[in-house]
Amino acid sequence: MYVQVEHERCCGIDVHKNSVTACVLLYENGPKPTVRRKECATHTKALETLRAWLSAQQVTHVALESTGVYWKPVWQALESHFQLLLLNPYQVKNMPGKKTDKRDSEWLAELLAHGLVKASFVPPAETRVLRDLTRYRVKLTEEMNRIHNRIHKVLEVACIKLDTVATHILGVSGRSMIKAVIDGQEQPNELAQHAKGKLREKLPALRLAMNGHVTEHHRFMLKELMEDLEFVEKKILRLDPTILQHVDMNAVARLCTIPGVDVITAWTLLAELGSDMRAFPTAKDAASWAGLCPGNNESAGKRLSNRTRKGNRWLRRGLCQAAWGASRKKNCFLAAFFLRQRAKGGAQKAIIATAHRLLVIAYCMLRDGTEYREAGGDYYDKQQPHKVRARLQERLRRLDAPATLPPLTPALSPLAASPDPPPTPSVPTAARKKRGRPCKCAERLIPCIHST
Repeated sequence: MYVQVEHERCCGIDVHKNSVTACVLLYENGPKPTVRRKECATHTKALETLRAWLSAQQVTHVALESTGVYWKPVWQALESHFQLLLLNPYQVKNMPGKKTDKRDSEWLAELLAHGLVKASFVPPAETRVLRDLTRYRVKLTEEMNRIHNRIHKVLEVACIKLDTVATHILGVSGRSMIKAVIDGQEQPNELAQHAKGKLREKLPALRLAMNGHVTEHHRFMLKELMEDLEFVEKKILRLDPTILQHVDMNAVARLCTIPGVDVITAWTLLAELGSDMRAFPTAKDAASWAGLCPGNNESAGKRLSNRTRKGNRWLRRGLCQAAWGASRKKNCFLAAFFLRQRAKGGAQKAIIATAHRLLVIAYCMLRDGTEYREAGGDYYDKQQPHKVRARLQERLRRLDAPATLPPLTPALSPLAASPDPPPTPSVPTAARKKRGRPCKCAERLIPCIHST
């Protein structure tokens, strides 16, 4: 069977930590290619030698397969000289029993030659720099949260119930009290006087909460943890201006108009997706790459699972947090969308669906350079106002209330020019058709038990 060759001079590289194995396929005379192999180390001088060897072979396309970050030095050495494709190891597995480094590299080159591989998304160098900065900031934020939990644990062990009175134990008042504890103050009245603002309205409860059993060990631990917290906070403050130098502030300002999206989420969107949306043909491709769409797992006509696939966890994390924020905003389309999805499948599935919708909105805004337009919390009610009216009348009837509503005005109905539909007849609840997929009793030639 003849398979069309798309790249006549290509190379497959199997990348490891200390070595790379390259295989070049040259389709010059007939369907059987000429195979040339080379192994080298992964330091800079060896990679330069590999680049010169590939140039001598007149290679045009190179496919890399690697795990972890071992592919990055090879990519940087070859990026400006060849058309590079980064392949997912899960998608290009070789046949069992034939797995060696040489065979793997030849298999990659053969798949590349016939166009049977799909390259992973690798953003340009400037976006990769921004991606490193934003991901490092996430790690610092997580470390700050871990230190916060350790401080809370020490206070609990010392029987200081500050969290039962103050909303945030590391606010201005909380830090002042903790520093006073570290300095040796033990009287609850003196510690409560460090409260600021509205917390001073809770001084009686605060005096009871600060009456603990603090030892020198507790003071030492609190001092060390507070120094760690201040150290991490200073690193975040130094990191933010550096991130600002690598982002498009106009794009950030437009993305922040989306409900639930703040500056940090906008940075994450630009760092993970990039500013050029041509890397993703459609918004569905971007959602699939991010792991924010249902998975396809079907066999014999049955859907086995709809679990989302593994994707970009950094982007997924930021969008899910933004979805939780948008779900609590009043008179907002995304909040209405979340409530609609939650009624169907629960809160967790609704958050993934809302994050998917956020990604589609951000993709379209970055692709077209447009602004966000709010559709309103009553968007779905305006689509079919007569069905909404009938549903509300049915609810009133169940409550034994007078189910009489004034007629729809033209402003409320998108079909004002058309005559009003006939009133919906009142159907008993038991005789109503149940929603869902029809049963297969007739197809299976068994008595139907679902119609009763």
